[in-house]
Amino acid sequence: MSTDTTSAARPATDIDRIADDYLAREVQLSPITATYLGITGHDEELDDYSPAGHEAQAALRAEVLDQLDRATPVDDIDRVTLAAMRERLGLAEEIHRAGIDEMALNVLASPLQSIRGCFDLMPTATDEDWGVISRRLEAVPEALTGWQVSLLSASAKGNITPRRQVEACIQQCADLVAADGYFATLVTHARLSEDTGPGELADSTKEALTSAAESASAAYAELGTWLKDHLLDDAPLEDACGEERYALLSRYFLGAKVDLAETYAWGQQEVDRITAEMEQVAEQIKPGSTVKEAIAALDADPTYQLHGTDELRAWMQKRADEAIAELAGTHFDIPDPVRTIECLIAPTQTGGIYYTGPSEDFSRPGRMWWSVPKGVTEFGTWKELTTVYHEGVPGHHLQVAQTVFRSERLNKWRRMAAWTSGHGEGWALYAERLMDELGFMDDPGNKMGLLDSQSLRAARVVIDIGVHCGFEAPAEVGGGEWTYDKAWQYLNDHANQGEAWLRFELDRYLGWPGQAPSYKIGERLWMQLRDQVAEREGDSFSLKDFHRRTLDLGGVGLDTLRAAVLGELT
Repeated sequence: MSTDTTSAARPATDIDRIADDYLAREVQLSPITATYLGITGHDEELDDYSPAGHEAQAALRAEVLDQLDRATPVDDIDRVTLAAMRERLGLAEEIHRAGIDEMALNVLASPLQSIRGCFDLMPTATDEDWGVISRRLEAVPEALTGWQVSLLSASAKGNITPRRQVEACIQQCADLVAADGYFATLVTHARLSEDTGPGELADSTKEALTSAAESASAAYAELGTWLKDHLLDDAPLEDACGEERYALLSRYFLGAKVDLAETYAWGQQEVDRITAEMEQVAEQIKPGSTVKEAIAALDADPTYQLHGTDELRAWMQKRADEAIAELAGTHFDIPDPVRTIECLIAPTQTGGIYYTGPSEDFSRPGRMWWSVPKGVTEFGTWKELTTVYHEGVPGHHLQVAQTVFRSERLNKWRRMAAWTSGHGEGWALYAERLMDELGFMDDPGNKMGLLDSQSLRAARVVIDIGVHCGFEAPAEVGGGEWTYDKAWQYLNDHANQGEAWLRFELDRYLGWPGQAPSYKIGERLWMQLRDQVAEREGDSFSLKDFHRRTLDLGGVGLDTLRAAVLGELT
């Protein structure tokens, strides 16, 4: 039985209607967002990334902000919606006025990736599903062309992403269109689900898919050439975005304003604290060893080894299901639909694990994806258990899916589209820490995996803020001005992933300012909020109630979260 205690549905208010109307119009302008949220009706379309598309988004935000200014909240739920929408839409407008949306080009989160990535979430069970995919693939060339117009417009205003990002994106285009790249394998691996057909696509469907994939592939190949011919020579060599722009981006990713200099110093203190704890755990794993020697011992230990992606997927699923069984009714209320999470191997080969939320009706469940790099067949569970807790349960899955479920109290925008990186990723790191507190990480190997992950997240607070704001580099890398080599040395000293993965990570920090630190800073703000509530409530404090109250607010900015939980919204 579910432990959910859902009450009668709350009547929709004027502010709810404004929020839901905004979401309905937003997904018309952003079909990719619709796909990500599981909202149907725009499945064959792609976003307009041209200047006209950006202006249409801005006009919608301005209209809705005006409506919100004239709206009167009737209860605390309305007050949170009002604060959250003003904060999210207002910051998006500041970013638009600064030209940051128009110039977007980086290795992880720009139209290059979002256009391709939306295909991962599309249904593939039937010939009809594959027909929809084919028609969306046919829209890829126009979407990329519109984006190129925006990049040229931004370039004319002096807004060009650093050269390092342009070069990496040119390589990504080449990888996508290679003989063993995404578009080629999409066609060769296309099959129907076993319960809807014989497996093979109909000849006409396969022909349409092949033609559309070739068209999309050609468009990405042309994009790579276009980037080389039109942006590369003018792209600045300097990676840093500057403190003024960084402060804006930090507020956007956190939903909170922080003292960047204080946070930079705190990040260095966190790195030192975690390093000392890792040394203690290394002694437990292999007495007398260094941290890197202990990690090498864990990598060689068959206890932690998985062989092949089938074993990997099965292990992910087992760990996620176990976490749900252990936490439901004790530290969390977990409604029945949320007790299903699907663990999958991603169709891409870029590396990393990520989560995608369920559709509103849960016909598409929440999913944890593992993108396995080419040629990788061996996996170490000691390193990845904490990531499973981060992406799955009690991390993003409980955070996202449980909020989607709350239709009796939250409008659709709050449930499905209110997302702030500092809230979301901060919660996921908090979830890792929570599992450690609850005894799930007592095994020294798994504990080392948690600390290794924490060390990476703390190191990137230092690198990201330090490089982009021009703060003095730590003494351990020579102090003075940050350089790429100093950033690489610092990251390599405090993270233990492979070089290729860490090089990509560093490129990510340099090209997407403010996002990577939102994980660790968000965790800090989550922990501070829990401490404040526990101190205020004393012996009556309940961890389960705290989780329910905070998650029921949805993915609002962290300042809004804090004010709502502490009763400080007016």
